[in-house]
Amino acid sequence: MEKIRMTTPLVEMDGDEMARIIWKQVRERLIEPFIDLKTEYYDLGLLSRNSTEDRITAEAAKAAKKYGVAVKCATITPNRKRMEEYPELTRMWPSPNGTIRSIMGGTIFRTPIVTNSIKPAVRSWKKPITIARHAYGDVYRAVDMRTDEPGECILRFRGESGKETTLSVQKTNGPAVFQAQHNLDASIRGFAAACFRYAVDLRQDLWFSSKDTIARTYDGRFREIFEEEYEKVRPEFESLGIKYFYTLIDDAVARVMRSEGGFIWACKNYDGDVMSDMVSSAFGSVAMMSSVLVSPDGGYEFEAAHGTVTRHYYRWLKGEKTSTNPVATIFAWSGALKKRGEKDCLPALEEFAERLEKACRETLADGIMTRDIALLSDRTENYVSTEEFLSAVAERLEP
Repeated sequence: MEKIRMTTPLVEMDGDEMARIIWKQVRERLIEPFIDLKTEYYDLGLLSRNSTEDRITAEAAKAAKKYGVAVKCATITPNRKRMEEYPELTRMWPSPNGTIRSIMGGTIFRTPIVTNSIKPAVRSWKKPITIARHAYGDVYRAVDMRTDEPGECILRFRGESGKETTLSVQKTNGPAVFQAQHNLDASIRGFAAACFRYAVDLRQDLWFSSKDTIARTYDGRFREIFEEEYEKVRPEFESLGIKYFYTLIDDAVARVMRSEGGFIWACKNYDGDVMSDMVSSAFGSVAMMSSVLVSPDGGYEFEAAHGTVTRHYYRWLKGEKTSTNPVATIFAWSGALKKRGEKDCLPALEEFAERLEKACRETLADGIMTRDIALLSDRTENYVSTEEFLSAVAERLEP
């Protein structure tokens, strides 16, 4: 069978641990036999980032901006425990996702990959809920410090005009920790505009939530900008019969749990991180979540929303077979290939991506599942290994 040819490479960002093992298996078993694959490869594994002093992460993000479509594996963001686990590390390198998002900008849209064999944990949910996560700032670009004596922390801003504004954060009687975070009007506005455009494209209601009753200035600015951007699209929303509304994050959680789904929920950066995991788990598994970063200049970065699956990785190192769910990784590849085909006017590439997703869904529908899905399924309690699942998908891909 002649392989499908590509004209422009994908930017391929490799990752860590079990996610990296699955990444290679999906590439070799489900992509390369059918496509003459072109990628510009970047190893974003933790040790590679360490050896390049994290320059490779910025290089990968710039390549994604250049070529317009990227696909990324899950990566480790080291904490103190990871520093002990990886003694070669010279420092706690920042989140690769945070670095990529700060360079590319944009909004992350995460949607559950729904299968009929799994009933959502929330009984009222009948349709997928898409989380629109702001991809810049807040805690992911925060600076923090630890002090060991009494004193006062001051927040100061010095404008280019020379004017200064100061704010007393807190006076302490002993050791303390402090953190300062920020966001930009331009980034918030781009986030809002992307959410409204996505809602129009999907013909779905848009909800936005924050906590402006507490963070009156910080979250209040988010709410103001969303309202300003909504006025620009209000006629289009009304003509389509879709709605936008704002509510507090705690009220939004309660509303979401009582809803039937089928809408877009726009969240600030950290809220979106947490709520996307909640939504994906309630629909089945965090390994059943598609994720795409859409930048203001039309760039796309597709990734698996889950982590590196450390526990399975150490079992794999011992030679044990694992039943790690590869569906989100498969859909990251299919999403990137589909978008690459769309941008380059390659219908064969788009059609293959659709076939790959269909083969994956058919495999699940036939009761062939990894352990996490089988335990949730109403069709089977049996499960297969990762390799067996990939083989079943490959069989259904054959013409």
